Amino acid sequence: MATAPAANDNARPSRLGPFLRSPAFGLVLVALLAAAPAAAVLLGQPFWLTMATRVAIFALAALSLSFILGQGGLVSFGHAAPFGIGAYAVLILADLGFTDALVAFPVAFLAGALFSGVTGTVALRTRGVYFIMITLALAQMAFFTFTSLSAYGGDDGMTLWARSTVAGQKWLKNDLTFAYLAIGLLALFLVLGNRVLASRFGRVFRGLKENESRLAALGYDAYPVRLVAYALAGGVAAVAGALLANQTEFVSPAYMAWQRSGDLIVMVVLGGLGPLHGAIVGAAVVLVVEETLSHLTEHWKIIFGPLLILIVLLRGGLIARILGGRRG
Repeated sequence: MATAPAANDNARPSRLGPFLRSPAFGLVLVALLAAAPAAAVLLGQPFWLTMATRVAIFALAALSLSFILGQGGLVSFGHAAPFGIGAYAVLILADLGFTDALVAFPVAFLAGALFSGVTGTVALRTRGVYFIMITLALAQMAFFTFTSLSAYGGDDGMTLWARSTVAGQKWLKNDLTFAYLAIGLLALFLVLGNRVLASRFGRVFRGLKENESRLAALGYDAYPVRLVAYALAGGVAAVAGALLANQTEFVSPAYMAWQRSGDLIVMVVLGGLGPLHGAIVGAAVVLVVEETLSHLTEHWKIIFGPLLILIVLLRGGLIARILGGRRG
């Protein structure tokens, strides 16, 4: 009789784990994030409104990386390149007179997907550390290319005249409206990403990570599958970059620096390499911890470094370790 409660306690994590890995839990996380902007406005806390928006933007960028890293095993150290290209797409289009988000955001997606597709034709022919180094090198080429664009501020970057319009209306000028646009796009791509992973294409893509030779024996060619996934991830990262350009009303080559790629990898690993929605947890923790520590001391990176070591120890991510789920 005395052992029954213990048995129930041990069973609880196993029942909770599948839910934590399920798409439904991802929507719960999005709903919690969606409550933050309204709460910030009601409480008169504009800082937390800005923070919630940044979390949504970087969660979207990290989600796109999680798609190829966590699901496909592609450790890209150049994911900030399409992110920054999306930001520059908004800036360049605005300079040409195209300020509507209904134009800028699709163009940003296509630009990011095109860049990733073209560079992927080279990078995806390699594996392991060679893939990491080639993605880093290609991203640095993009970084120095945009640094040399003096017409758009060069290394200093350039201010965006105003946020994108929507069908000619300046709705995105309102910070609360913009926050919900970012969260809405995060929810949209989270749902679409999970749908893709559940499709035949997604099952093949995930299978390549586990046993490429077996799928090759079944007649599947790994290269085009990975190339399509890599291009799609670049497109989504570019949309996140377009959002950041609008939020800050500023664009700089720093958006595509290798340090930004490192930040995204940290977010993905911290959230866990299983479900896509782990990126939301990772982005929230990294941004909030960075902001908190930077207010405590100017040497906050000395504190943040050991925390990153803990990330390596928490291989399953915070969702799995804190709430009891296993890594998926």
